[in-house]
Amino acid sequence: MRTSVPAAGLAALLLAAGAVGCSKDSGSDASPGMEPAAAVAKAAKNTEDISSFRYTMTGKVPEQGRVEAEASMRVKPDVAMSMKMSAPEAGAQGDVEIRLVDKAMYIGGGAEMAKEMDGKSWMKFDLAALGQDKELNELGAASQAEQNPAAQSTFLTGAKDVKKVGTEKVDGVETTRYSGTVTLEDLRASLKKKDAKAAERGEKGIEQYEKMGIDTLTMDMWVDGEDQTKQFRMRGDATKGPLDMTVKFLDVNKPVTVEAPPAGETVDLAEMMQGLEES
Repeated sequence: MRTSVPAAGLAALLLAAGAVGCSKDSGSDASPGMEPAAAVAKAAKNTEDISSFRYTMTGKVPEQGRVEAEASMRVKPDVAMSMKMSAPEAGAQGDVEIRLVDKAMYIGGGAEMAKEMDGKSWMKFDLAALGQDKELNELGAASQAEQNPAAQSTFLTGAKDVKKVGTEKVDGVETTRYSGTVTLEDLRASLKKKDAKAAERGEKGIEQYEKMGIDTLTMDMWVDGEDQTKQFRMRGDATKGPLDMTVKFLDVNKPVTVEAPPAGETVDLAEMMQGLEES
């Protein structure tokens, strides 16, 4: 049985941890009289009250090229996620679905995955059993199980050159756009002002960019009239190509339910590794 993961799967493992901020729809101008740095800080602060959200991601990631994804995620009281992702340049292996539920991550590639795994279309990564496995940690799966993805919306607060670009509509919602450039060194410095848990989440996000070879991020944030992030864009030059990802939030604090795939359609990586060790 072969166990290779479809091309989009590895990108999704990384990108699932890259979601930033959240939003509620609003038709009013976003904090028109507020200084740019203060407006960005307020939007970042408001993400702390978010328990679930639905969002889209579009753009380019190193090695994988263009990607498109739609996901739902719950961060309170426990972490659960469902994401469908496509990497068109990867051809037939470019479509993948990822589910994170009960501390296990499932990767499904439909028919293409089934061809590689004797008819089974899902691969299970039991994070509890494999959390100490170095290769799995490099894929980012273990950190995603612990990380509130909204934490990265605070990254722009570490920029020293935040400026107001103007007002724009995003999905019919009036927003104010802010932009800035932040280094990973700046981000680490900004974590000193946060509580221990927030600093830990921020550090995990920073480490993901370091693994990609990125040291500076150009960031844009679109903030709505309720001082919530409606859209976010991050760009950076990685070792193996450009990162240019836009995240747009569709709704927040609505129920998110994620179910594990049927056991009969799933290959459990932990069980497979144990079997190999015993043979």
